[in-house]
Amino acid sequence: MTPTGRADAPVQRPSRRRRLLAQPDLWVTPLLVAAGLVVAFGTVYAGSLDSIERRALDPANVLGQLSQHLVLTLYSTLLVLVVALPLGLVLSRSRFAVVARAVTVIGGFAQSLPAFGVLILLGFWRFGLLSAVLGLTLAAFLPVLRNTVVGLRAVDGGLVEAARGMGMSARQCLRLVEIPLAVPVIVAGVRVALVLNVGTATLASYIGAGGLGALIQQALLLNRLTVLAVAGSLVAALALLVDWLAGLVERAVAARTG
Repeated sequence: MTPTGRADAPVQRPSRRRRLLAQPDLWVTPLLVAAGLVVAFGTVYAGSLDSIERRALDPANVLGQLSQHLVLTLYSTLLVLVVALPLGLVLSRSRFAVVARAVTVIGGFAQSLPAFGVLILLGFWRFGLLSAVLGLTLAAFLPVLRNTVVGLRAVDGGLVEAARGMGMSARQCLRLVEIPLAVPVIVAGVRVALVLNVGTATLASYIGAGGLGALIQQALLLNRLTVLAVAGSLVAALALLVDWLAGLVERAVAARTG
């Protein structure tokens, strides 16, 4: 009760609609992607297509190449996580500082190499999915490794010392204190790796790994701008959606750890 004897008015929470309008980054990207795809596909399929364009833009063909693209992105990203995260955990320790600098330099040099050239070289070794996944892994390896090392090293040393003073072992401190605090930075690196893999996977078709790059390559060989428009729209939409989803995960992780 207030001093005047009247009960306080209940606090009104904003509706879900108002919360969404207050956070446009939650809905603007998927809305723009959906609108862009409707315009692109509507313009293409509403017009008259010749026999070559109809075969290339057959829904079964497009969906098959899209699924191959997703498989390439998924496999390469999982391989990056399996290799880069444990290596980043090891290199973040102070006793491996010299090794970490050397690995970072080598990783930066590897990432500066043209992705197309790396894929072609791997194609001479083995033609197909395995070479493409390895090439995409090399292209997206450094962001995850670097963010893992940077995120763990950025953890406040006072918190680590306090945890050790409470009786935690080094392993418990890493698992319960350092990794949770470094997760937002690590997720940001994974986000970059995902977007890199989506874009670089378009080159995998040159070594027989399929994906949306095969549709782009077919459009260029046949000089069909309509096919190129559909393939380019799908790649751009996929990259934007992957970045949007990763951004939502990054925000949720930051809110939980913050």
